[in-house]
Amino acid sequence: MPNLSSPRAQDNADDTAVYDARDLIVNGLKANIVLDGQTYTLRITRAGKLILTK
Repeated sequence: MPNLSSPRAQDNADDTAVYDARDLIVNGLKANIVLDGQTYTLRITRAGKLILTK
């Protein structure tokens, strides 16, 4: 399994982990995220928006 990013900080109000999307998308193109056996793709558009697709 590849090394996964660690959260940079946690929001003190509700302990929410905070990740920089560019740390998750290490090759600059896309990252695959798996949840309950389903794979999702996270991409950053040219306009700097995030797109998550199944």
